[in-house]
Amino acid sequence: MSKNILVISGSPKKDGNTSLLIEWFKQGAVVNGARIEIISAASLKCKVNGCTSCRMCQKNKEYECVIKDDVTKVLKKMLEVDVIVMATPLYFFGPSAQLKIVFDRMFSLYKWDNDAGSMQTPLKGKTFIVIASAFEDVGLDALEKPFVLTAEYTGMKFESLLIPNAGVSGAIKANNKAHQKAIAFGKKVG
Repeated sequence: MSKNILVISGSPKKDGNTSLLIEWFKQGAVVNGARIEIISAASLKCKVNGCTSCRMCQKNKEYECVIKDDVTKVLKKMLEVDVIVMATPLYFFGPSAQLKIVFDRMFSLYKWDNDAGSMQTPLKGKTFIVIASAFEDVGLDALEKPFVLTAEYTGMKFESLLIPNAGVSGAIKANNKAHQKAIAFGKKVG
């Protein structure tokens, strides 16, 4: 059965290491018939710079953010796919700010009943993936941790493709090992 995959690119560069990793991942995933949509978080029109903690999403029946902008559309797409991929370069030991805006607003895809101590989400059972690269071999473990914890908390399967020592933006193009690893990872996921 072919999978529907949503890739959210957190890189503000169109030809950098993250974009190349996404392209290689896609090459591998489509071998198995996966359908892939790639969204650039940097090109999203946002009314706010992240979750405002208004908690209005908790008062609605729907799993959606009440702030109507491009991020709201991305969150809705997350509900329709089998696999959610967040791809980002390492920026100061975390994901890019562009990706973090989308990640934080995922709060609206959860419903908590604090009195009962329970949580419901339509994300349960999906696969959650992070693809990331770093200039050197420092920080990818810190970047990965919030995604791991979110997947565990949500009941999603988690996988990652982490590429240390990728070099400056675009330098990964000459890294055949990373190229092959990303294609193989895409085949495995797709």
